[in-house]
This record gives sequence, structure tokens and C-alpha cells, in this order.
Amino acid sequence: MKLPLLVVVLGPTASGKTALAVRLAEELGGEIVSCDSVAVYREFEIGAAKPSAEERHRVSHHLIDIVSPLEVFTAGDYSRLARCAIAEIHERGRLPVVAGGTGLYLRALVEGLFAGPARSEELRARLRERAAERGPQYLHRMLARLDAPAAASIHPNDASKLVRAIEVCLTARQSMSGMWRRGRDTLTGFRVLRIGLNPERDALYRRINERARAMFDLGLVEETRGLMARYPGARPLESLGYKQAVQYLRGELALEQAVALAQQGHRNFAKRQMTWFRREPDVMWLAGFGDDGAVQERCVELVRT
Repeated sequence: MKLPLLVVVLGPTASGKTALAVRLAEELGGEIVSCDSVAVYREFEIGAAKPSAEERHRVSHHLIDIVSPLEVFTAGDYSRLARCAIAEIHERGRLPVVAGGTGLYLRALVEGLFAGPARSEELRARLRERAAERGPQYLHRMLARLDAPAAASIHPNDASKLVRAIEVCLTARQSMSGMWRRGRDTLTGFRVLRIGLNPERDALYRRINERARAMFDLGLVEETRGLMARYPGARPLESLGYKQAVQYLRGELALEQAVALAQQGHRNFAKRQMTWFRREPDVMWLAGFGDDGAVQERCVELVRT
């Protein structure tokens, strides 16, 4: 018996993933499951580049505006909720379409995560203090003593990953790499069709620059001012666009500097996304943007075959 289909639309920021997902869902009777680490937060609108009200009216969207800006939301949380949403969409006789650019969330959804211990905020705080005092290389040396294979796979300057790896080793009293080798809870019951958008780089960068500037023109600074007042210290304020708006509001940057840094940040992010997604297995890569009619027609054909 043929397994039901799960469509995944992936690609770099500003490549038109939402437009393509909406077209596929409309054409093929589907619903969209967002795969975006900022879109999950309520009240973060302009900088999150969430689907428009009109797009959400045309097609049902899931996992948007589901948590408070002050909540901690992990890849594991995303995997659990996304799998529930996908199962419910299938039960309604609809096609689940996952769309977004957060590679870790997508990997957690499809491949699963190892059953690591719960977060220890106290331990994390102590480790961050050590990193602030002695640099992230100190954490890297600590991890190398606890779990050499894990240390070899993490950049010495990536403090957040180093903190989590050390936390796992100390809390579980076993190596994180060993837990990975014992396997993960992979998604079952669906055949996954991955469709990747790969527009020409210069065209993508132009679109990224235009979108980042448009965010500021549409009121990103004003939105950020209100979010800072209501949710001081909220983690999504560190995301691209919001981070630069915060720096502007604090007087650390001029407005044009903030726009330029947001543009550069999004371009760098697009590079990292493509590096990550090229490691994904069995991706059907398509040249062009997801809002291009020819690309959309090709994708509809792929899903129907």
C-alpha cells in the first residue's frame, strides 16, 4: 500500500516558499504547516515575514502565532506539534505541505531528535558565564574532555551548541554522540517529497535587500519599540531585522546602517540555509522563485506524479 504524501517546500529566505506552498495547497487540496523559528511567536509580524492575512485566508496555516515571545520553544517542541498537525491534516483527507527555512526544525520533524535530557536553565546560565569570562573556546575544551566526537563536530566559537552538548553530557551522564548513535525517532507513515527552490544568487540577493528595506519602511522600528517594552529580553528580538532595529533604538546604529546590516545579515543567512539544505536527502531542486508561474506549474506536476 502506498504511503500518504507529505510535501516539503524548502529554500533560502526570500525565495518564495510561501507563495509556492499556497499555490500547491490551493491546487491540490492542502494545508500548510509553517517551519519557521520566528513565525511561531505571537506579535512578531513584520520582521518575521509571516504569510499575509490574505494568504492565510486562502489556505489554512498551522504553527504560526502559537507561543508567547517570552516562552522557550525548541526544535523538539516544533517536531511534536508539527507531527500532530500533519497527522490531523491527513485525517481530514487533505495534503500536508510543510514550508519554511528553519533547517533544524525540518530535520527534527522528518529525522527526529535523540531523546536528550530536559533543559537545565541553571546549568546553562553557569556555562554561559564561563563562556563570557573565558571565551567559547573554554567550553570547546570542556566538551572535548567529555565527548570528543561531539566537540569535533561543533565549531569552537558556537557557544549555544557547545552549551547544549555539555548540558546533555553532564545531565544524562553519557556522551551526546553516543545518544545520537543509538538513533532518533524518525517520522513514519508518510513518503516525503522535498522540493527545493534555488533562484539565481544575484536575483535572490536583490530580493533580499528589497525585502529587508521594505520591513523598515513598513514599520519594523515601531513594532520593535513596542515589543521591547512589552517583552524585554525576548529571544526573538535577537533575530535578523529585529536585532538591527533594537540596535537603532538603542542609538548604536544610524537607520541606514541598521538597514544595511539587516540586508547583509539576511544574505549571509541565505548562504547558511543553502549549505544546510544541500545536505538534505532527495531534494528536487528547481531554479527560480516560488512565485514564478512556471515554477509553480512544475511543482504541481511533481506532486501529482
